[in-house]
Amino acid sequence: MNNQLLNNQPEFTKEIIETLLVDENVRRAVTRESHYMFFHLYFSNYVKYPTALFQKEMFAITENDADKMAIIVAFRGSAKSTIMTMSYPLWAILGRMQKKCVMILSQTQQQAKLHLTNVKRELEGNELLRNDLGPFQEESDEWGAYSLVIPRYDAKIIAASSEQSIRGIRHGAHRPDLIICDDVEDLQSVKTRESRAKTYAWFKGEIVPCGDLDTKIVLVGNLLHRDSLLMRLKSEIEDKKIRAIFKEYPMVDENDVILWPGKYKNLEDVTNEKKIIGDEVSWQREYMLKIISTVDQVFKPEWIQYYDELPPERVYRYDVNDDYRYTAVGIDLAISEKETADYTAVVMAKIHGGWENLRIYILPNILNKRLDFPDAIREVGTMITLTEKRAFQVKVYVEDVGYQRAFTQSLKIPNLHVEGVSPKGLDKRERLSMVSNLVRNGNVRFPRHGSEELIQQLLYFGVEKHDDLADAFSIMLLQIIETDHGPVVISDIRGIL
Repeated sequence: MNNQLLNNQPEFTKEIIETLLVDENVRRAVTRESHYMFFHLYFSNYVKYPTALFQKEMFAITENDADKMAIIVAFRGSAKSTIMTMSYPLWAILGRMQKKCVMILSQTQQQAKLHLTNVKRELEGNELLRNDLGPFQEESDEWGAYSLVIPRYDAKIIAASSEQSIRGIRHGAHRPDLIICDDVEDLQSVKTRESRAKTYAWFKGEIVPCGDLDTKIVLVGNLLHRDSLLMRLKSEIEDKKIRAIFKEYPMVDENDVILWPGKYKNLEDVTNEKKIIGDEVSWQREYMLKIISTVDQVFKPEWIQYYDELPPERVYRYDVNDDYRYTAVGIDLAISEKETADYTAVVMAKIHGGWENLRIYILPNILNKRLDFPDAIREVGTMITLTEKRAFQVKVYVEDVGYQRAFTQSLKIPNLHVEGVSPKGLDKRERLSMVSNLVRNGNVRFPRHGSEELIQQLLYFGVEKHDDLADAFSIMLLQIIETDHGPVVISDIRGIL
């Protein structure tokens, strides 16, 4: 234990740590004030890597008396449950907060029992902790919850679940003064509106009122749905309907900064962890904290079909299934080089066949960059001329909104067909939904290499930071549909979405 603490907390001298470990009075005085020190002394066997800044922030949240409600969302393996559900209840009793009735809530009784078992195991097997806190005894009370009593502090830790009523639960004269909700939702419970509403009503109707003026509530979990309990609470915080703090800690933030560099030293370590998980949806949801619902996905991974080589570009004839017709170009323009700006996105495809035999081969030379107007004109022009020498065989589609109209007029290549496209009042999701069947039915084929970023935006539309390639993709495919089947009728579209 000593070596573990020394190795991972270099800010404390060896002499100070040895004093804390051998002198109970000093140890109790220090750990009374600091949950951070409490954890690193009593739970040092869990400290396998240097403590990250986001973990220190979690400790600070537990130590702050002013914050009466906190929502913490952190990646799997971040030690959030160890800190919040195993260590925090004990420090809240032993430390300066002097909590008397701590309640740990989970979705099921089995999960609740497991949390209490983890605390009990530490009290039984951790000699330093047992000597400082013990004795204790286990109880099963009238609520069907499990509890641990720590007589020395006249305190009780109660584990219960969302499956049972907790109205009137207390320890002697004490109502719950610390409530920790750990994973009170799962993928099944967020599937239906009724189930999500039930969890929210349970939290607002039973959990919040069961406390008192000094009660602190901490919710720990993951983002499973845009209408989940945690997201509803986040919205209420933003709208200033409730006073609380909301913290999100993904493994890697949007600037590619690794939040736990002591464990994951570089992006290669992160990639290796991702390969162990093996499932992209689970990775995005559990580690990157992106809300992924397979129900809400516009495109599904199993729909993606690839090609290794383009078919030969024979002269098109209606009686041949896969003859080349033309090259299509979809452009989503963003004229800015600021770090916060969208990207100019260009997606190109070779169009073969027609009607039922339509084949759209997405080309690997995809553009996705921040560009000013002159650079966008130059780079798009270069892409087109390098892809198809016969300009009359190219059809360029640019969304005809605002300054993008000037782009259609400035792209001067002889015999090039450039067309401004109206969004027709459709939002991005509607446009993608309209073309999704072309992908699902195999009309669209992607190159084996070179379209990874486009596919990522399609599969995780709505959670990816940028969706410019997905927008260029839908602009292009909608015009291909109109070329083959005539103008799209918006009323018909909205009727089937």
